[in-house]
This record gives sequence, structure tokens and C-alpha cells, in this order.
Amino acid sequence: MSNQPNDAVTVSRTPVWEIKLRSVLSVLGAAERRVADYVLNNQDKIVYQSITELAEAAGVSEATVVRFCRRLGHKGFQGLKIALAQDIVPTLQAIHEEISEDDDVSEIKQKVFVGSIKALQDTVMITDDAELSRAIDAIAKAAKFDIYGLGGSGCIAEDARHKFMKIGVRSAVYTDCNLQAMSAALLGPQDVALAISHSGSVRDTVEALQIAKQQGATTICITHYAKSPISEVADIKLFTTSEEMMFRSDAMASRIAQLAIIDTLYVGVALKMGEKATQALKAVRQAVVSKGF
Repeated sequence: MSNQPNDAVTVSRTPVWEIKLRSVLSVLGAAERRVADYVLNNQDKIVYQSITELAEAAGVSEATVVRFCRRLGHKGFQGLKIALAQDIVPTLQAIHEEISEDDDVSEIKQKVFVGSIKALQDTVMITDDAELSRAIDAIAKAAKFDIYGLGGSGCIAEDARHKFMKIGVRSAVYTDCNLQAMSAALLGPQDVALAISHSGSVRDTVEALQIAKQQGATTICITHYAKSPISEVADIKLFTTSEEMMFRSDAMASRIAQLAIIDTLYVGVALKMGEKATQALKAVRQAVVSKGF
């Protein structure tokens, strides 16, 4: 790759079927995983194959193929074939690669930036508009809005509280596991709890959301994995997707996508609240105007 700083960056688009497939990889059994591996490596072939041919090629039964297709939201094999055919696109230049110790600053910059851009592009493709609308409506009407996140997700939770506070949403953020549980226990049917977890498997955050649900609150999650403990608890599910690379132990690309979802919710709620949000913004700006030099 050229080291010139003005090189154009072209980002490859991950097909929707592949995004969905990768989101469930971690929960597939051995047989379904063989189907997944075959699909990932033979997209062009599958559109011309019968279910029997695919099953034989993957070394599984036809019933396993059908179960796999249903995990991706299709009624059967034909639905998968249609999805694959629709997403066959020319291969574009892709530089979303592993960072190497031999990379110079220009290469590191492009790989990190492209990873973030790609996470945004892929996430906007899989984000369900109906789920977004449900989340916006719930937050706009909430008597109290709790936001939970631990570790890196706590930073996203803090950002969310900051935004929603400015438009007059009575929001609180909890990045301590005990405080999460305590606040969740005091919620009711008029309240909303949002939990942020990249893995969807952080026990304390999942348990806090479960408590909120038991109290009758509307529960929302932002996570990377469709099949995860937090997804089972949440009434409303919002997903991010990204391909993490070396040095991305804190899910860097996913963090960008999470922030974009928070921003979308914020703008949607502000518009839903109308003049009330506008007046709150004015009041907040007036309150802090004297804080600057």
C-alpha cells in the first residue's frame, strides 16, 4: 500500500447476510458452523446449488441447512440464496487489515479510520428502523431514564446521559454494578433502562437490566451480538457490527458505531419532544455560557 497521505480510501461494503451470519457465529453448534464456514467461502457457488448439494458439500444434513437459514431470519434455503444473490457485488479495494508492527503512521491511520468507517457503514445497514422508533418513543415518554454500562461501555453511557440531559430527559448513568442494580430496583412501568455492552455477556449489566424488566420498565440494549444474554432480556434491541483487529481490545470500531446509535436516538427524541427539547437546550446553554473564557 502506498504511504502517500493523499491516497483515496475506498471501503469495502460487507454484505448484509455476512453481517447477520457473523453475529451468530459464537452460538452455532458444530454442524451449523460447518454450514456457516462453507457459506462464507462459497457465496458465488451457493446461488446455483440445491439444498442437497450444499448439505453434501458442507458435510451436514439438509435439516441442519434449514436450521442455519432460519437463524439468519430466512424461512428456508431459498431465502438464503436470494439474500446471497442480491449481495454479490464487485470486490472493492479494502485496507481493513490487521495492524502490523511494520506499518508506518500513514498505514496505521488509514487502517484505524477505515475500520471505524466500515463499522458505521455496516451498522447502519443492519439497524432496524422499527426498533429505533420504539426506543425513541419510549425514551421520549419516560418518567426516568436509566443508562447502564461498565468499563469501555461506561464511557458510551456517560456520553448518552450528557446528551439526553441537555434536552430535558430525566436521565441518570450508572457505571458501578451495585448502583446499577439499586437504581433498576426502583424503576417502574413509566421508566426506561438502556444497557450498553459490546459482548452482551457482562453479568452485572445483564442482571441490572433484568431487574429493571422485572419492575415493569421498558428495557433497551445496544450490543454487538444478536444471540447474547442481554438480547434475551431487552424489549428493544439495537445492534452494532464491526471487525475488530489487533490492539482493538476495547472494541474501538464498535464504540464508534455505539456512539452513532446514541446520537440517532438523541436526535430522534429531541424531534419527538419538540419545543420542550428546544427550551431545555436554551436553558442548559444559558447555564453554562459563563463557564468559558
